[in-house]
Amino acid sequence: MPEYLPPGVAREDFQSALAEIRSIVGANWVFSNPEGDLQPYLDHMSAVPPESRMPSAAISAASVAEVQGVLQVANKYKLPLWTYGNGKNFAYGGPAPKQAGYLVLDLKRMNRILEVNEESGYCLVEPGVSYYQLYQHLQEKGYQLWIDCAAPGWGGVIGNALEHGAGYTPYADHLLFSCGMEVLLADGQLLRTGMGALPGNNSWQLFKYGFGPYVDGIFSQSNFGIVTKMGFWLMPKPPAYKPFMVTYQNEEDIKPLMDILRPLKMNMIIQNGAVIEHISYSASVQRLRKDLWDKPGVIPDSRWREVADELDLGMWNLYGALYGLPENVEMTWQMVQHELTRIPGAKVYLDGDRPADDAGWNYREKLMRGEPNMTEFNLVNWDGGGHLNFTPMAAMTGKNAWEMFTIFKELLNRHGFDMICEEVAMFRTMITLIMVMFDPRDEDARQRADACSRELVAIAKAHGYGELKANLTYMDIIADMYDGQDDALRKVNQRIKDALDPNGILSPGKSGIWPSNWTGPRY
Repeated sequence: MPEYLPPGVAREDFQSALAEIRSIVGANWVFSNPEGDLQPYLDHMSAVPPESRMPSAAISAASVAEVQGVLQVANKYKLPLWTYGNGKNFAYGGPAPKQAGYLVLDLKRMNRILEVNEESGYCLVEPGVSYYQLYQHLQEKGYQLWIDCAAPGWGGVIGNALEHGAGYTPYADHLLFSCGMEVLLADGQLLRTGMGALPGNNSWQLFKYGFGPYVDGIFSQSNFGIVTKMGFWLMPKPPAYKPFMVTYQNEEDIKPLMDILRPLKMNMIIQNGAVIEHISYSASVQRLRKDLWDKPGVIPDSRWREVADELDLGMWNLYGALYGLPENVEMTWQMVQHELTRIPGAKVYLDGDRPADDAGWNYREKLMRGEPNMTEFNLVNWDGGGHLNFTPMAAMTGKNAWEMFTIFKELLNRHGFDMICEEVAMFRTMITLIMVMFDPRDEDARQRADACSRELVAIAKAHGYGELKANLTYMDIIADMYDGQDDALRKVNQRIKDALDPNGILSPGKSGIWPSNWTGPRY
C-alpha cells in the first residue's frame, strides 16, 4: 500500500503531529487509513484517478477551540490543511484535497444553527449546517422565512456561499446575502467581521460593513482563513408566489430571449435567479443517456428535438417566479407573460399545468421557494457518474448567449461529449453552466474529458468569458485567466496569503493561490 505523507514532512514528524492532534479532537476523530476511513474524502467523479488526491489524514473538529489547537500543531510541523465544511460539490472535486498528502480539516461536526431571528430575517450558522438542516429547523419552529438553496439540498450553507454559489429565489446570490463572518486566521487569531468586531453590538447579521475596509470578500474562494460562523439574510415568506415555465421551440430562440430577459432582470421585475435549461439539461435530470441514444457518437440535434417532444418541453425551458402581494403579482405577470411570449412558438405553463409526476417542474418549483431537494443530482447517472462543471460568465445579451452555446457545443461534441448546459440569469450577467459528462472508469473518456476541459478554459479566456468556479484540477489554469494589469490580482492575493499565513498551511493552491515559500509539488 503506498504511503501518503504531507509534502516535506518526515514520517516520524507526521506521526508525532497526529498524536498531538488526537489529544485535541479525540482519537476517534482522526482518520488515516487510505483503504478505509479516508475513502469518503476521495473524489470519484473527476478526470483524475481518485487516489491521486489521497489525503494523509482527515481531522474532524467539533469547535473553534479544537480548530485552534489543530492550527497550532499544523504550524509547528508545517502541515498543509485542506478545509472541508459540508455538502459534496462533486463537479468541482468534492471533499478531496487539491493534492495527495494534505490533511483534510473536516468541519461538518460544527453543525449548530446558532440563531434565527424572524423579526429581522436572518440566521447565524456553523460550517457543518446543510440546506436540509436549516430548512427543517425553520419548518419545525414555524418561522415564516425562506432559505435560498443550491440545487442539491445536501450542500453546506457556508461552503456554497464561499464558493460564490447561486440559488433560485430573489436571494439567489448567496455571498451577497451573507452578513458577518467569524474567521480563524492561520495563527489561531479569531476575527469577527463587520459589526461583529464591536463588542456588545446587536447588528452583526444586519449591517455588512461596520467601520473601515470590508474584508469579508477575501475569505471567499480563498485560503486566507477558516470561516467558523457566518450570517445569512433569510427571505420573509411572501403573500403570493407564482412560479412559471416558458418553453421555446428553437435553439436560436436563446438570442431574443436573453435580450428580453435583460431589462426584466435589471429592473427587478423578475426577481429570482431565473434558469433557462437546454433540453439536454432537462432530459439528463429525468432520463438515462442509454435510454435516449444507443448509437455511437454524440446525440444529434434531430434526436434532441424528438426528446423535447417526448417530454413536452422546448429546446430551451425557462423557469422563473414572481413574489409579492397577490394583486401586484398578477399585474406584473401580465407584463412578464407578454414579454416572454413575443418569441413565436413560446408556451406558458403555470402551477397545475404540468403532470403531477413531472420531475423537472416539481423540483424547480420547490427550489424557487427555497425547499431543498436532491432531484437534480439524478444527472450524475447520465453517462457513468463522472462530471466536470464549468461556469463561464458574460454580459446578458443574446449575442453572447448564442456565441457561448455554439462555441462550447462544438468543443464538447468534437471531444465526443454531449453539450449539456443551462443559463442562469442573474442581475446583469448570465452564468453558462456547462457539464462535461463521462464514465470515470473509462480511461479514454477520462483523458478526453480532461483535454476538453483544458481547451474549454482556454477558449473562454480568448473570448473574455471568466470562469466563476474551478474544479481542483483546473484551479491554476483558471487563475491564470485573470492576468491583466501585469498579473496584479495574483500578486495582491500572494501578498495577502503570505501576510496572513506565513507558514502556508491553509489549503495551499486553493484558487491558484500558493504560499511563496511552497516547495512541494503543484499538480
